Amino acid sequence: MAGGKKKKEVKKETGLGLSFKKDENFGEWYSEVVVHGEMIEYYDISGCYILRPWSMGIWEIMQVFFDAEIKKMKIKNCYFPLFVSSSVLEKEKDHIEGFAPEVAWVTKSGKSDLEIPIAIRPTSETVMYPYFSKWIRGHRDLPLKLNQWCNVVRWEFSNPTPFIRSREFLWQEGHTAFATKEEADEEVLQVLELYRRIYEEFLAIPVIKGKKSEMEKFAGGLYTTSVEAFIPNTGRGVQGATSHCLGQNFAKMFEINFENEKGEKGMVWQNSWAYSTRTIGVMVMVHGDDKGLVLPPKVASVQVVVVPVPYKDADTQGILDACTATVETLSEAGIRAESDLRDNYSPGWKYSQWEMKGVPLRIEIGPKDLANNQVRCVRRDNGSKSDIKRDNLVEQVKTLLDNIQQSLLDAAKQKRDASVQVVKTWDEFKDALAQKKMILAPWCDEEEVEKDVKERTRGEMGAAKSLCSPLEQPELPEGTICFASGKPAKKWTYWGRSY
Repeated sequence: MAGGKKKKEVKKETGLGLSFKKDENFGEWYSEVVVHGEMIEYYDISGCYILRPWSMGIWEIMQVFFDAEIKKMKIKNCYFPLFVSSSVLEKEKDHIEGFAPEVAWVTKSGKSDLEIPIAIRPTSETVMYPYFSKWIRGHRDLPLKLNQWCNVVRWEFSNPTPFIRSREFLWQEGHTAFATKEEADEEVLQVLELYRRIYEEFLAIPVIKGKKSEMEKFAGGLYTTSVEAFIPNTGRGVQGATSHCLGQNFAKMFEINFENEKGEKGMVWQNSWAYSTRTIGVMVMVHGDDKGLVLPPKVASVQVVVVPVPYKDADTQGILDACTATVETLSEAGIRAESDLRDNYSPGWKYSQWEMKGVPLRIEIGPKDLANNQVRCVRRDNGSKSDIKRDNLVEQVKTLLDNIQQSLLDAAKQKRDASVQVVKTWDEFKDALAQKKMILAPWCDEEEVEKDVKERTRGEMGAAKSLCSPLEQPELPEGTICFASGKPAKKWTYWGRSY
């Protein structure tokens, strides 16, 4: 997906603009948008990217929301080291097997070899849980609820793609321990709902809450729930975020025991859950267009950009003052606004640049606007223009931003829903897969059958797999059979190719 040779720039007059179209060459379009939109810069180590302020701002806005919500759940932030010893990492067999190919190892210090190689965390279960066993002794030490905001390293060998698949990424990871399974089960769904809110309320991306199959669940866990997004352009699902119930597997391995009120020994029940900077990549893929990024107002670090449009004989100073006053008024009302007063670029060039960066709303002020005590508003999502009086500025801009946020979600939902196909037979499944659909099919819930589906769909595009079984199950009429095996179906499951 990383860019190959670029075609000549299309927009000669501005030197801006993309060489690739979203519908024609999605991979190259995406690589270009994240660079031209100033989200990332490529780094000299493959699969590692510099996150520029434009993307970091989005991450911080989501972080502020999520951090406040988990604090309401009495979850506390902490920080554990980046390095993990091989003996600890390899303790939970299934877990390390799930991550083994992606673990990066430190083998040298200066010129001398380390006696025992040290791993860089791909996730922190094995880093943290030896200390859980130290800190948890009795029922009064429970629940133990920790979260850390950190980076992790997974040495991917498949196509590195900024945000979506990178070798180092930022995330939060929550790790909690409870006395009972009921408490753990309840938290899994509470956190999953926060992930749905991040996608739908902040990033304006529709997601499906579901449960992963045994084959696709977290290595070493009891069960995995996720929010699944879908990219209609590529016909691929994206695991948006995951909330796992780890059961007692790790508790057994790391001897995390406690004494209950009656003095009986018990093992804790654990969860882990995470969302990462992948969220930003999904947002770019879903909303971006041939002019560049389209940012939902809730996560845009600049929601409104104010551009002066002076003509030769115009009262230039008056226009610049009106721009500055407009930004001040909006900022005081809590709207993230900036003016672009650079005098070495034309207004047209500025429009293109701010469109490329995806700013939700542009305000233009020219001589006519100054005379009429108004401003012109241009929406990034649909290009529609409206003139609003400066006396009524804040209220109208807030309404516009709310409308943009909602219509981005509505448009994305409409596109996603049009990509979902319900199938009952293998032939229908193959046809739908060829048409890049997200497929909802009745399934017998057997691992062998899932392996078989993967095997039978291998090809240039990659194999199909189960994405999730929706938590809200449609009715399954009696006698319904599995699309792939012909055995009695147990549940509805979404299938497709994925990132």
